[in-house]
Amino acid sequence: MYPMGADNYLTGFLAPPGLYGLVYGEHYEADNMRGNDGEKLPINFHAKVDAVVPRLIWVTDTTVLGGSLAGHVMAPLADVKVRVNGVSQHRQGLGDITFGAGLGYHYSQNLHVIYGMDISAPTGSYDRDDIANLGRNYWMFEPVAAITYIDPQGLNADLKVMYDFNSKNPDTHYKSGQEFHVDYTVGWAVSESLVLGIGGYAYHQTTDDKQNGDRIEDNKGRAFAIGPSIKYSSPNKWFVTAKWQQETEVRNRAQGNAYWLRLVIPL
Repeated sequence: MYPMGADNYLTGFLAPPGLYGLVYGEHYEADNMRGNDGEKLPINFHAKVDAVVPRLIWVTDTTVLGGSLAGHVMAPLADVKVRVNGVSQHRQGLGDITFGAGLGYHYSQNLHVIYGMDISAPTGSYDRDDIANLGRNYWMFEPVAAITYIDPQGLNADLKVMYDFNSKNPDTHYKSGQEFHVDYTVGWAVSESLVLGIGGYAYHQTTDDKQNGDRIEDNKGRAFAIGPSIKYSSPNKWFVTAKWQQETEVRNRAQGNAYWLRLVIPL
C-alpha cells in the first residue's frame, strides 16, 4: 500500500515544535509484469499513475520517553490508468488516507531518528471487478523507524524502515502477505544548500498471500530500485527533494520507474 521510494533526505529528522506542510508529487509508469522467476509474464500490460499527496505534520512540545511527540496525516490525490490485454480503465480521485504518530530523537548533532506507527485506511474507491482502483479496500498497519545522518559539509544518509501488516479485503476475501521495505538515500553536500546522491527502495514480501484462508505459494513480491537523488535547501527554511528511480530484481509485481518531488514548508 505504501508508495515505495516516496521519502528522501531528512526523513528521520524531526523539526522543532510547529506545523509543517509537505507536498509529494509522483509520476510512475510500468509496462510489464514479472513472475516468480523474474521473467516477463505474457500479458499486454501498462500502468501509469500521477499523484499529488499533501501531508500535514504537527510536532508538539510534548516529550514522551525522552522523544518529541508528533503526528501526521496525508491524503493522496491520484490519476490512475491501467491497460491489461486490450482492456483499459481510468480513475481519478482520493486514494487511501494514511495517518500516524511518532517520537523523534536527536542523538547527536548529526544523528536523528523517528520511531512511529502509521495506519492506512481504505478511503479510496474500490470495485473488485475493476483493473484500476484508487484504493486497496483494506486496512494496513505499519511500524516505522526513520534514521537520518547529516553532515553539512559531507555525508548525508537516510533509511526509512517499514514493516506492513495487511488486513483482509472483505470483497475478495484475499489477504496480502506481510511486507518489509526500506526507502534509502545516500548523498554528499556539495554546498550549504545542495546535496547530490542516489536513492531508491528495497522491498521483500515476507509471508504468503491468502485466499479464503488458503496460502498462495510462489507469489511473494520483491523489488529493488535505484536512481539519482538531490536536495535543495532554501535560506528561508523550506527545502525540496527530487529523485528518479528504476525498478529491478522484480518478482511477482509490475516493473517500471518513478519520478518523485517532495516540498517541505514550515507553516
